[in-house]
Amino acid sequence: MAEAVKKPRPEYRNIGIGQILTAYRLPLAGRVSILHRVSGALLFVFLPFLLYLFDQSLTSELSFEVFKGFLSNIVVKLITLVLAWAFLFHFCAGIRHLVMDTNHNAVTKEKGKQTSLVVVVVSSILTIAFALKLFGAF
Repeated sequence: MAEAVKKPRPEYRNIGIGQILTAYRLPLAGRVSILHRVSGALLFVFLPFLLYLFDQSLTSELSFEVFKGFLSNIVVKLITLVLAWAFLFHFCAGIRHLVMDTNHNAVTKEKGKQTSLVVVVVSSILTIAFALKLFGAF
């Protein structure tokens, strides 16, 4: 009997986040998809912190004043700004996904580019407006 010739099996390698960010050039829709997941994870991890702040702001007038003093710290303001970005970006990207789920004409390469650009622009404008309000511009 003749020995069967073995073909080499294909090699699949896992790639790290460093390779994704540096070696691969993702389209904007891919970056928006990854940022949508990152913003969702941030919101999930910081949910107890957000609920604590909400609870402290509503307990009494004295606790609201303590809350205002706590929020006057620059580090807390920056954390709040990052969480606001996460919420606004996640919300806008979620609306994009809902539109793509309900309208299959929106699931093309061109529409993906357009809608991801809209998500980035709208969430950036809303985050800048929140930052201006948070840091006392108006």
